[in-house]
Amino acid sequence: MKRIFQMYLDGDKIYACAKCHAHLALHDDIISKAFQGRHGRAILFDSVYNVTPGQKEERVLMTGRHTVADVRCTVCQTTVGWYYYRAAETAQRYKEGKYAIERARISKDHQWS
Repeated sequence: MKRIFQMYLDGDKIYACAKCHAHLALHDDIISKAFQGRHGRAILFDSVYNVTPGQKEERVLMTGRHTVADVRCTVCQTTVGWYYYRAAETAQRYKEGKYAIERARISKDHQWS
């Protein structure tokens, strides 16, 4: 049986996988909440943890052509969003190296006030 290692984040505002509650991101790592995913709204994060990237592929998204890979929760293998490797348009390059995580796939964990 394969052993799964996961990182537990420390903070008051943590986003977790909606299915298995593995910690995924800190509220402080949000870049933008104005993103659209396959299943509704998404959040752009600078850093995300406990995810595994899939195959790189070219996609034409709402904002143009991008090289992206879906990312899955390391614990339960649910696809939670995608990782931006490259943006074809100069104005979209700020997304490179960032993660878009769908709101429908995450929940708030810990002590949200």
